[in-house]
Amino acid sequence: MAKKSIQKSNTIKATGPVQNKVVATNSVVTSSVPWWPPLLAMVVTFLCFTSSLDNQFVNWDDDRNFYENKLVQHIDKNNFWENSKEIFSSGVIGNYNPLTIWTFAIEKIAFGFDKPYYWHLDNLLLHLICVFFAYRIAILLGVGWQGSLLIALLFGIHPMRVESVAWVTERKDVLFGAFYLAALLQYVKYKLDHLNIRWIWMTLFFVLSLFSKIQAVSLPLSLILIDYYMDKEWTMKSVINKIPFFILSLIFGIVGVIMLRDFGSLSSASDTTQFSFFQRLFVGAFSFIIYLVKLVVPFRMSPLYPYPNYFPWYFYPSMLILPIVLYVLYQSYKNEWKAIFFGLSFFIVNIIFLLQILGAGQGYLADRFTYIAYFGLFFIAGYYFDRYLNRKESNSNVGLFVIGVFVMVFGFMTFQQNKIWQDSGTLWSHVLKYYQNTTLPYGNRANFYRDKKMYKEAIADYNVTIGMKGDQPQAYNSRARLYFDLAKGRDSLMLALNDYNKAIQYDPKDGEFRVNRGATYARLGDIQKAIEDLTEGIKLKPDHAVGYLNRSIMYHNLNRVDLALQDIESYLKLVPYNGDLWYEKARALRLLGRTEESIPAYTEAMKYESGNKALFYYERAKTYFELHKINEAKADLQQAISMGFNGIDPAFRMQLGM
Repeated sequence: MAKKSIQKSNTIKATGPVQNKVVATNSVVTSSVPWWPPLLAMVVTFLCFTSSLDNQFVNWDDDRNFYENKLVQHIDKNNFWENSKEIFSSGVIGNYNPLTIWTFAIEKIAFGFDKPYYWHLDNLLLHLICVFFAYRIAILLGVGWQGSLLIALLFGIHPMRVESVAWVTERKDVLFGAFYLAALLQYVKYKLDHLNIRWIWMTLFFVLSLFSKIQAVSLPLSLILIDYYMDKEWTMKSVINKIPFFILSLIFGIVGVIMLRDFGSLSSASDTTQFSFFQRLFVGAFSFIIYLVKLVVPFRMSPLYPYPNYFPWYFYPSMLILPIVLYVLYQSYKNEWKAIFFGLSFFIVNIIFLLQILGAGQGYLADRFTYIAYFGLFFIAGYYFDRYLNRKESNSNVGLFVIGVFVMVFGFMTFQQNKIWQDSGTLWSHVLKYYQNTTLPYGNRANFYRDKKMYKEAIADYNVTIGMKGDQPQAYNSRARLYFDLAKGRDSLMLALNDYNKAIQYDPKDGEFRVNRGATYARLGDIQKAIEDLTEGIKLKPDHAVGYLNRSIMYHNLNRVDLALQDIESYLKLVPYNGDLWYEKARALRLLGRTEESIPAYTEAMKYESGNKALFYYERAKTYFELHKINEAKADLQQAISMGFNGIDPAFRMQLGM
């Protein structure tokens, strides 16, 4: 009886007194559906993703988004609000998703970077929230609990979900998805009970979704599709009352495009592939087809789908999908196959901005792009599965068996797919199973091997990268860093120097290469050349903190403490969270006879994490003594002693009577 009531409510126009009938019908339905299906979907989803919880961070944007992002890396209770303000007023690698970055900052304070388990768990918990919302939306749109359960299960465990959940950086997807679906749910409820408070909640959730990921700009289009599905018609009012949402989408969309352009993501993709805008239309059509195929057969899933080095012929026939989709939309609209029209249209409006027609990014596909878009296609499956089970003449056991097989296969694939995100080595090795003709996975895997001190494997990957494409300044720079880290005598340093020379040859305007070569000259004992390179590197890249740090060391070696102090101060303007450098500033001030000024520098040094805090207290104690502040000196010396400092001068201790 409840099932029939829902179906009837979906065909009633929400006008006049009929609205009251819709509300009453919905109340009966929602109170009669069982409570356990969404819980089951969430439990199954959790089990399928348990293999992601032991994963580490990876060098595929995790570094730039949080563990090397200074706003996250150095955040603490003292600078929390200052850093938060800067997070919301800046982008990261061309993306404006400050709420996502802010969650990383909170996790840094709570867990640090040495407990990735909790970061992965947070991703999974957000995904479970999305699974619950998917179920509730389906129920309120009139799908029975069996079909809604299927929708929730597919949303939860489809293998194409893995990238969004198992990759910490893609917190963007599960966070924006949670707010996006929450906004949709509020709108569906508004359509049923017409409580104006729901517009306030919907607006709040939409804004939070936009702050999480720019992909949320499609929400107003999704709301209009909800209007069609629930009212079976569109009116001018259904568009006009969403104008504020369209304005918000436009503002965030413009900000997103500007940041991508300024970062170079738009131009770099185009320059790399050299595809024209006309060709990119076919790239988009081909991607659209692949997403449809992977819905049923999720094959060759990869964190990276690199652009081919040439424009393949099979991209051209892909445009045939356009008339086919238009025909399906026309027929479904004409024949009032509302589930098909709604579901397919929902998929289109949520995927169309991600078809790489503008060419932002390093791949023409991404599993994560389907995170919200696939809900529309899952909805079609759940809707018709529910109708199939409720047909009197149907043999529901067959349908249940088929769906059960799909769910088990998808669940197993998801469980296994999570494991490729174990670390950067497993990640890029998986990419290389399918794409051996692109340099990026070799280079990133080499960086992982280098950081793990697996130098033989790293050099092999660097050599493949450079052999594949010789004019790669970053590849030479990375291999040079390996030789520099090896530091096995002059020979390895000369190999590093040769690679840095190559990097500078191919890109003479990158200040980092000059700074790195300067550090190599310093290791080789050529201080003058080191300073020349460091100075040129800083000129090319004034915000390169390491350049100032290295040059300050060179000036110290030349006994130019005044110049060293200037570089230390420049470094601290860029990285004010380094206690050891505040200590070095204090030392330099004392050497220059500016003893009084060194006290605040010592005090600042103690605010930040460092293994040398006991030393800081000891040196400040000596400084206080020089300034004849005996009580302060005694207090600092006592603190140094309590922290286990062993380098105390007995004569100094006697002078203080301790």
